[in-house]
Amino acid sequence: MSSSQVEQEYQIASRGKRMAAFVIDDIVVSIFLLIIFYDQLMGLKDPIALSLFLQNNLIVFMLLKVLYQTFFVWYNGMTPGKMLVKIRVVEMDGGYIPSFGTALLRALVRVVSESFFYLGYLLAYFNPLMQTLHDKLAKTVVVNA
Repeated sequence: MSSSQVEQEYQIASRGKRMAAFVIDDIVVSIFLLIIFYDQLMGLKDPIALSLFLQNNLIVFMLLKVLYQTFFVWYNGMTPGKMLVKIRVVEMDGGYIPSFGTALLRALVRVVSESFFYLGYLLAYFNPLMQTLHDKLAKTVVVNA
């Protein structure tokens, strides 16, 4: 599907809705992390210990984000945050809910993009379909549900 066909067939989700979904999803993932690491976090006494804890568990944090994004986007095209603001991810070719491979690719690139000052998100400002780097590479678009 070309970008003009996607624009005609679907209503592209606004930046505001996407940002709201992003914040909601980050809060949900943070709550999961707090539950998982509660005992360890409560034992930390100073900022240096917290910094070391975060460095030592960075891979776990990133993995949880990838699993969260992959599962929900693959399962129904919507994370809980996207569900609340009524937007969803669809594949450019046909408008289907992303396959597992597509959802995984999108989630992996998303986490990498977040790790580098959210640079991959800047693409959305220069793209008529408001696709981020992870959307472009996974050939997905975020639309109103």
